[in-house]
Amino acid sequence: MLQNIFTFVLTAVFISIVPGQGMAMVLRQGLIAGTNAARLSIMGNSTGLVIWTLASAVGLSAIFRVSPIAFEILKWAGVAYLVFLGIQTLWSLRTSSHNFDFEGEETQSAGKAFRVGFLTNITNAKAMVFALAFLPQYVPTDFNITLGIIIFGAIWITISTSWYLLIVAAINKAHAWLQKPRVRRGLTAVSGIGIFILALGLVISPAK
Repeated sequence: MLQNIFTFVLTAVFISIVPGQGMAMVLRQGLIAGTNAARLSIMGNSTGLVIWTLASAVGLSAIFRVSPIAFEILKWAGVAYLVFLGIQTLWSLRTSSHNFDFEGEETQSAGKAFRVGFLTNITNAKAMVFALAFLPQYVPTDFNITLGIIIFGAIWITISTSWYLLIVAAINKAHAWLQKPRVRRGLTAVSGIGIFILALGLVISPAK
């Protein structure tokens, strides 16, 4: 279990740093609505991760007990999605523009700021697939799958939340840093390659 946790931490880091709608949302909120609104949006985003984790823990544990084949189907669906995400990530390197666009200022209530983050996550296919297809992969065969998914989900949520809070803590510098083409391309390349490595890891992982 400890070895799986170490491997999963690397996985969660790669997934979290992929430039996408979550990062764009956090940067936009911080720059346009302010750091308080950004933090509330991160809470909303993390709430979405909690929901995906619980859905995975409750639903998949029941399905896998009945049908081991379902796990294999989900595993290969996860591999296919990772390959797609990796290709999409590296393909984006062909363009010279990697900037987020931000315009204007906006005043948001606490409720609206929270909803922005929550809706961004709950409609994020990457979050859904990661929770449903990948969290169960790291649970050892001799470990309770429901508890295991919850443990790995908690690690995932902690890493994702910490990454976004780090960005907000240095929002101005982070924005300027992330807007640099070299940095954006570097993060994108590392993320894309890391995702392919994760896909390979799923392919060679033993069946449950």
